[in-house]
Amino acid sequence: MVARLSARLGSSNPERPLADRRSRIGVGGSDFFRVLPHDPFDPRGDPMRHTLAGSSATATLLLALLATATTVSLEAQDWPSFRGADALPIADDDPRLPLTWSTTENVVWKTPIDGLGWSSPVVWGNRIFVTTVVSDGESQEPRMGLYFPFGSPQSTDDGRFPEPGPGDLMEREEDVHHWLVYALDFDTGQVVWTSEVDTGAPQFDRHLKNTYASATPVTDGERVYAYFGNVGVFAFDMNGALVWDQRFEPEDTRLGWGPAASPVLHEDTLFIVNDNDGQSFVIALDAATGAERWRRDRDEGTNWSTPFVWQHEARTELVTAGSDQVRSYDLDGNELWHFRGLNSISIPQPFSANGLLYVTSGYVGDAVRPVFAIRPGARGDITLQRRQRSNDSIVWYQDAAGPYHPTPLVYGDYYFTLLDRGFFTVHDARTGEELYLTEQQVLSQEVRRRVARGTGGFTASPWAYNDKIFVLSEDGDTYVLDTADDFNVVATNSLGEVAMSSPAIARGSLFVRTRSHLWRLTNQSR
Repeated sequence: MVARLSARLGSSNPERPLADRRSRIGVGGSDFFRVLPHDPFDPRGDPMRHTLAGSSATATLLLALLATATTVSLEAQDWPSFRGADALPIADDDPRLPLTWSTTENVVWKTPIDGLGWSSPVVWGNRIFVTTVVSDGESQEPRMGLYFPFGSPQSTDDGRFPEPGPGDLMEREEDVHHWLVYALDFDTGQVVWTSEVDTGAPQFDRHLKNTYASATPVTDGERVYAYFGNVGVFAFDMNGALVWDQRFEPEDTRLGWGPAASPVLHEDTLFIVNDNDGQSFVIALDAATGAERWRRDRDEGTNWSTPFVWQHEARTELVTAGSDQVRSYDLDGNELWHFRGLNSISIPQPFSANGLLYVTSGYVGDAVRPVFAIRPGARGDITLQRRQRSNDSIVWYQDAAGPYHPTPLVYGDYYFTLLDRGFFTVHDARTGEELYLTEQQVLSQEVRRRVARGTGGFTASPWAYNDKIFVLSEDGDTYVLDTADDFNVVATNSLGEVAMSSPAIARGSLFVRTRSHLWRLTNQSR
């Protein structure tokens, strides 16, 4: 598309259009289960369950309205799933949310987390949940950056990569492992309870950069659902008691890299997509009982993308990204639409903003790294034909803007993409137009910009608040980009540990998981 210098003033509300800004440059049941109890937890009550007393109907109505508002307000402050409640990791403006931090600055608490896990923390009420897998032996440490075949359990013979040398391939670990769910106290960071859902030597492989606990749990405030791909899904009450479980037989994944997609929850249904090299499937489970509501086999190989529940005026649908096809299902498991066009590895999660659905993939070894923006109401095959960049269902398409690991972010009218190798791009979220925000970009006609000199790789997805976009490198450094100042870096915050998990945001605090710790960060000057 035609490039232009089009910078708009940032907004913390992703649904509120951004005001145009004048250019300064002037260019246009379980086989094994154990609960280790700590302090008991009294879950936060629902204000709507309280009995309203009084003789005045008006007073009763007012109290009911206040209770409803309180419930909505409390729910808005939780972070129940991967990338937040709406898969759009943006927090309302809040002076308590930190701009800067370090290992000593603006740290409320820092809690050690044993084992290895890149699942994100989720927050509900006074509890924070994370998953991990602890080995009785020595686990290989994660290695930052992009590399192959080193760290992969298997190599490929397609001629694009060198033959693996001695010790390059990741061998399956034989020591006994423990699959764990932790609940931490919001205020103190202390571990309240730990539940062990499985133990034994792993029955499947993983990539060196992956973990056996990469899927993020999800919670509805009554139960927390912890999914370990190739092991099963386990539902606990908020005190750590097992409510139900559903186990899955291990399946081979592409090159032995292991699974990583997270579950999603809509009302009383839990959805899980398990794409593998055996028989891929999507399953809907009753959240209260674990009973299977429906299951659909998928003609897909291995993918690592978390599904997305897309709610719009026409309907609610479950969107699944895949390297063979992107598919959408209704809530009864019937396919609504599909299209081809993602590249060979699908990792970013689909998401919605400004009335559009965004689907992308960006494996760095492929020439095409596409982004699709889709309008609601699609039916059937909506695949773009050759040389098409839009059709009745696809609003816009870019063929070289997709990221490999991080899911993009829509902040106001900005479509922000963080690339694994330390670059980012900005597009108009409504049109897909490339936005050139600096004079150098205008002169070079290059939409890509480096985050900062000397940055490492990036796996965690970006997030935003207070007119800033935050990007967390694998080195544990967070770079703060000011949307009101041409996305220039205004702060760099280091925690000194490898980091690949996407953070959580709740009630004025940022929760960052690094290799061995969970951090609660807040602006302590307020």
